[in-house]
Amino acid sequence: MITLIKSATIIDSSSPFHQQKKDILIQDGSIRKIDSKIPSKKEYTIVERENLHVSCGWFDTSVSFGEPGYEERETIKNGLQVAAKSGFTAVAVNANSNPVIDNKSAVEFLINKAHGFATNLHPIAALTQGSKGINMAELYDMQQSGAIAFGDYKKPIEQDNLMKVALLYAQNFDGLVLSFPKNKSITGEGIAHEGINSTKLGLKGIPALAEELQIVRDLFLLEYTGGKLHIPTISSAKSVDLIKEAKKNGLQVSCSVAAHHLTLTDNELHEFDSNFKTNPPLRTNADCKALQKGVRTGVIDIITSDHDPIDIEYKKVEFSEAKDGTIGLESLFGAVNLVLPLEDFIESITSKPRAVFGLEPITIEEGKIAEISLFNPEEQYTFTKEHALSTSKNSAFFNKKMNGKAYGIFSNKQLILNS
Repeated sequence: MITLIKSATIIDSSSPFHQQKKDILIQDGSIRKIDSKIPSKKEYTIVERENLHVSCGWFDTSVSFGEPGYEERETIKNGLQVAAKSGFTAVAVNANSNPVIDNKSAVEFLINKAHGFATNLHPIAALTQGSKGINMAELYDMQQSGAIAFGDYKKPIEQDNLMKVALLYAQNFDGLVLSFPKNKSITGEGIAHEGINSTKLGLKGIPALAEELQIVRDLFLLEYTGGKLHIPTISSAKSVDLIKEAKKNGLQVSCSVAAHHLTLTDNELHEFDSNFKTNPPLRTNADCKALQKGVRTGVIDIITSDHDPIDIEYKKVEFSEAKDGTIGLESLFGAVNLVLPLEDFIESITSKPRAVFGLEPITIEEGKIAEISLFNPEEQYTFTKEHALSTSKNSAFFNKKMNGKAYGIFSNKQLILNS
């Protein structure tokens, strides 16, 4: 198949064609030619879209699919199709399946199930056996089988020595350790951000302190052990300051923020809609602004959807009883593009996450493999259930204004476009 992408504005700071409108000819999965005008031929598949932009393929570093064990939430097949139509050429899949992805066979199962799809799947294996936080899993074996990092999804490592040993051990093979920032004793039975809104609504609060204490502990351990630490989905202004200081001191620490924490606040909770129940909880407008600044200044490395499909029976219940989590692949681009400069945003879902998670860099140049996301950064619309392609429909972004829409991807010699 020969594909010709017409009149596309290239957003790729590593490419000599950055910010230029070009035609891109792709043959046998590689970029053969980039020029101002490439003549069409009848055997070409032509891609033309309104206000077409392209970038290196987007990479989402925190995605949950149900399979194995929770296929009613999302299968790997449907999840990868959703990712492709949402503009993602790669996803890192969390270990929160049943059974948990905590051994080499489970890692190989995920990789084999994802074979042949346009979107690449990279497993994040569990850090501890069964994600129970007691005994460390077989990290080296799982890395050899294809795991790109290790973390217990949404579960903090409470044992200080276990985290210390994990950071020390992973250095033997340049492994990346994830630590979810939550102090369970401070969190208690809280279900919403501790503040004015939780008090008004009678909801038990989770102070930002619960996140920040855990980050402080992990940074002290990292300073002692060395190694590489990634802190996923931070949500408070103080967390940004702590990580900024640690980076200034030379620690190998990275972090991510979820799209909903960049764009939504705990003001959404007044209707007690369980789609807004997330972990960490939605926080204040001041936190939102600090997180956005953290992305713009490079303190926050990565933006993720934190895509987490939840069965309807666990969401259509009282707010206090509902499971945490929102889907986000379909809405990430349109939501975040409202609040951040396009180039900062694109770097945080392309080159930066690939560097943090140890994937090969990609660029839009002649002779390079074609791994490309296609999008319109200016299309405005309201996100509705019709836009939710996931099996589960638990989105915090329903009825929210969007600015920007993914057209699809070219990856693994496949062109996937929205109809």
